[in-house]
Parts: sequence; C-alpha cells; structure tokens
Amino acid sequence: MTTLTATAPAIASATAGLVRAPDEVRMPAHRRPGHTIVALSGVLDVAAAPALREHLIGALRHSGRLLILDLREVASADAAGLAVLVGIQRRAAGLGITLRLAAPGPQVAAQLRLTALGRALTVHSTPDIHAEIAV
Repeated sequence: MTTLTATAPAIASATAGLVRAPDEVRMPAHRRPGHTIVALSGVLDVAAAPALREHLIGALRHSGRLLILDLREVASADAAGLAVLVGIQRRAAGLGITLRLAAPGPQVAAQLRLTALGRALTVHSTPDIHAEIAV
C-alpha cells in the first residue's frame, strides 16, 4: 500500500483572503493486478481540488484497466471537487481505463443525485468494493 497525503498548493496572494486554507485530504492508493483503489477522505472542495486532480492523474498513470475511488471517508464535496471527479472520468475513458466511485457518504451521494452526476459517473453504494465491483 502506498499512502500519499497532499494539500492543495498555495493560492495566489490576490485571492488568499477569499479562499480558506485547504484541509488535508488523505489519498492512500492500493494497487492490485489490473486495478487501483484510491481511498479518499476529508473534504473535496475548491481548496483541495488542485491537489486531488494531480494525485488522481498520477493514479491513472499507474492504474490497470480499472480505477476505483473509495469515497466512504469523504465528508463532503462541492462543485469543484465533483468537477475533478468528472474530469478524471473523462481522462480515464480516453486512456481506456474504467473509473468507478464506491460507497459515497450521504452528503456526497446527495450532491451526485442533485447534480445528475450520478448518471454520468458509475457509482456503487456498497462499502464492500470488491464484492460489487468485480471485473
């Protein structure tokens, strides 16, 4: 298991007063033959989005045909965090990699429903990732 902890890069001084400092977002990656599971935790928001995007792009480079994002420890996600997930899904599709979201908590699941992204992204509600997402 590889554990990477990242924080969003510093925000330009012109906007520093407008955006709060990012919370730490933990993103451990578990690589298996043919797939990678990235367990996200924390808040996926505008402050965390740049670091999240870079980490997930890196995960795509090292993933097999399937990248699973385990969302069970994600407390909340705003539009910027959800935009990163959509962008990563598009990149993954372009590389022939399937992206699946697993076990979103109530707030994230509600956001996915409200924005209709639950139809654009493949979302599995079970916390038992391997049982439901067998390839």
